Amino acid sequence: MAADRVERRLSAIFVADVAGYSRLMGADEEGTHARLNEHLSALAHPEIEKHGGRLIRSAGDGILVEFASVVGAMRCAVAIQRGMITRNADVRIEKRIEFRIGINAGDIIIEGGDIFGDGVNVAARLEALCEPGGICVSQRVREDTQDKVDVEFEDSGEHQLKNIARPVRVYRVSFGNVPARPALALPEKPSVAVLAFENMSRDPEQEYFADGISEDIITELSRFSDLFVIARNSSFRYKGRAVDLRRVGRELGVRYVLEGSVRRGTDRVRITAQLIDAASGVHRWAERYDQKLKDVFAIQDDVARTIAAILVAHVNMAEAERTLLKPPATWQAYDHYMRASAAWISFQSSWQMAELLRTRGHLADSLAIDPKYARCYTMLASTHRVAWLNPLNDEYLRPTILDLAIKLARTAIALNPSLPEAYAELGYNIVRRRDFDAATAAAERALALNPNFADYRLAQIFYSVGEPTRAIAIAKLQMRLDPFHPHFAPLMAGVAHYHLKEYHDAQHWLAEAIGRAPNHQYGHAFLAATYAQLGRIEDARAEASEVLRLNPKYSISGTQKQVSILKRAEDLEHLVDGLRKAGLPP
Repeated sequence: MAADRVERRLSAIFVADVAGYSRLMGADEEGTHARLNEHLSALAHPEIEKHGGRLIRSAGDGILVEFASVVGAMRCAVAIQRGMITRNADVRIEKRIEFRIGINAGDIIIEGGDIFGDGVNVAARLEALCEPGGICVSQRVREDTQDKVDVEFEDSGEHQLKNIARPVRVYRVSFGNVPARPALALPEKPSVAVLAFENMSRDPEQEYFADGISEDIITELSRFSDLFVIARNSSFRYKGRAVDLRRVGRELGVRYVLEGSVRRGTDRVRITAQLIDAASGVHRWAERYDQKLKDVFAIQDDVARTIAAILVAHVNMAEAERTLLKPPATWQAYDHYMRASAAWISFQSSWQMAELLRTRGHLADSLAIDPKYARCYTMLASTHRVAWLNPLNDEYLRPTILDLAIKLARTAIALNPSLPEAYAELGYNIVRRRDFDAATAAAERALALNPNFADYRLAQIFYSVGEPTRAIAIAKLQMRLDPFHPHFAPLMAGVAHYHLKEYHDAQHWLAEAIGRAPNHQYGHAFLAATYAQLGRIEDARAEASEVLRLNPKYSISGTQKQVSILKRAEDLEHLVDGLRKAGLPP
């Protein structure tokens, strides 16, 4: 009986792999292999030994290490990532080897020198959530290392990790003044990032209002084609943190950073804003607005116009007289819309139906006050489109639900013909009715209204109508404008590469997408087809099993063909061929 007893212990588990390894190997197999081995032997392995780690496995681009001390594991990870920044300093970006490291503390099973269990699985999932050059840890690791290691922790919220029953709170690690991400090259256009304005009100419920001010400034600045504006998702990543603005400029690849604060009283609002040259730290402009709350929309417009004028003085009068987003009739309607936006963001990370219903509730409250608020109709259309696409409730794949989403998007356009996201939502939905010409026209109209509007919905429209190269360009632009982009952008890039039969590139982007959203059935389906076309049948079967875990009723003809509407018959045949080779049910 003693021989059958399972040996267990509490350990720190350290998992690392190389970001974009398949892409690197595809471009230069021998060179990548040699460089990786050199990094491991000269840096990683000595640091692991120095900090008391036990190397369990080292295969391909990944390593698994056990540490008796969580502090030792964290110090080892920081030393490796700092060392890689130095080693990559003179290496071209496309050839850089960058590690992603996940650390967890938990109970493990020891068997024959190897380790197993949920503690190991969580560490592997944390690694998959990392950006290149980054470190992600669990809450237990953060608690055990805080004030013991010279790092800062950024709370990324709870994540439902693949094959892990309970949600896991994830923290991203910043170490000292060394940037966790390599510096991005500055674009040719004047470039700006708008950080989340600080809520100076005593009421924490007003947090969404401060976020809304920042978001609307981003929207207004994005209307200038001569500006390069970082997306909200990336600039808001620094929210609530004391950060070096030079570092923000390096990580986001921008020349200027706008920061500010909002203090809201009973009937007045004070907004302060200052523009900083991120390279030098010099303040270029600062202003304070103190107005009655009813004038808040005029204040937002004034802030956006003033900053834009400083950055792009050569923008002509016609562009300066652009059509503005139509504000709601009262600020109370705007309050409800911003609450809906907060709930919608929460849903997109959690995929919990309660958050989607909360979004709809706030939108209903807003429209009860201002029935002509176009942005509400666009977001409401999105909530029904998501429910139609995914098995969340009884709206899944019901034709009337898709009809409703289309109707709501058209209502938004009728109320405000200058709303790019309404055209993107409309095109994204009507392409599934095989109305390819109208979908393309909607996408082109969105881009005409705002040349900086890079959105995954436009990417899907273009690969659906047979323009995958254009889809890739849009998806990559969204990822550049939003360095902390959601999983939809790499998903669309991966699908478009699949249609071009560029399977190694497709695998790279699709793997990134499901690493960010492990419970997205279509990401697993496309990756399964990609692996099958690469001849990696075992991997294809594993991804197919994930599809069926998430949706036991999935079928190629009954599910995938309803949502993957492709204009060219050869594109559909190509997709079906990959899905069948992967073993998904017909």
